[in-house]
Amino acid sequence: MELGLITFADMHPETVAGRGINAHQRIKDLMEEIQLADQLELDVFGVGEHHRPDYAVSSPAVILGAAAAVTKNIKLASAVTVLSSDDPVRVFQDFATVDLLSGGRAEIMAGRGSFIESFPLFGYDLNNYDELFTEKLDLLLKLNKSEKLSWQGKHRPSFENLGVYPRPFQPSIPIWLAAGGTPASAVRAATLGLPLMLAIIGGKPEQFVPFVNLYRETAKKAGRDLNQLQMGINNHFYVGEDSQKAADEFYPYYAAMMNRVGRDRGWPPLSRQQFDYSRSPTGALMVGSVQEVIDKILYEHELFGNTRFLAQASVGNVPHAKTMKSIELFGTKVAPVVRKAVSDSKQSGKK
Repeated sequence: MELGLITFADMHPETVAGRGINAHQRIKDLMEEIQLADQLELDVFGVGEHHRPDYAVSSPAVILGAAAAVTKNIKLASAVTVLSSDDPVRVFQDFATVDLLSGGRAEIMAGRGSFIESFPLFGYDLNNYDELFTEKLDLLLKLNKSEKLSWQGKHRPSFENLGVYPRPFQPSIPIWLAAGGTPASAVRAATLGLPLMLAIIGGKPEQFVPFVNLYRETAKKAGRDLNQLQMGINNHFYVGEDSQKAADEFYPYYAAMMNRVGRDRGWPPLSRQQFDYSRSPTGALMVGSVQEVIDKILYEHELFGNTRFLAQASVGNVPHAKTMKSIELFGTKVAPVVRKAVSDSKQSGKK
């Protein structure tokens, strides 16, 4: 099982009008996080796309291009690319460039995003939400397979027998479909034969078992080899040496973030009781001691048989030093134990 990190690069909104002072510092911190993850031999680092004052990254490919120059081995992914409001040709070209810079380490996680600001910003109608994603995903997948093609669509100008360049270093860029649990997303990914990344940010992981089963059942009906099917899970994450201390450190930042987002979506404020319940052994929140986090990752692996786990390890405005420490513990103490347990489980299964 691959182990890695994702981030939305949460930040404090700018306090000086017209200046990107806070974003400048947040991006510097982000580059240190990516470099540390690479040094710790984690497998993947994903960067989200947002168009809001409380997140520093609107263009993951630019960040990943910079990261390609200062890392050696780690895979560099968007998390996610909001494909519905972007141009698939430019997305492909941007990530092909990241792939060239990194020597074949680029990936795309395509999704519809957790916010909607990009739709009016780039002139798209939310009434076409699903239609936009379907059409643009179709084009992106075709671009990934063919150097030259002809294409016709409704929401993007058509073209005839044109080449799209540069081509990536890899034969093709790995493209994952990112989902939050909507059954249609499982069916779409399985039918297209795409790896699936599932975000579990609330409730209980076991509630998502039917979703993952639907993905695998649909893939089997579509003639896919289930042994080759990749499926990932990501959770909100913070690990410390001591369980209670980790929870006490993380809660104020996490609650502030969830309540800020919740005001836009009509959620009630997050209580400490709800937070503690969510970080219980069968809850969605991976916050606690090294052993607690190990147990939870392995618990989800038993539920889903996932081939990738990504920790969303910089949620809210947690101070950079604390985030770096959490990443360090993930790489040095959590990852080796999880990898060994998964390997031993596979060997036992073979016997």
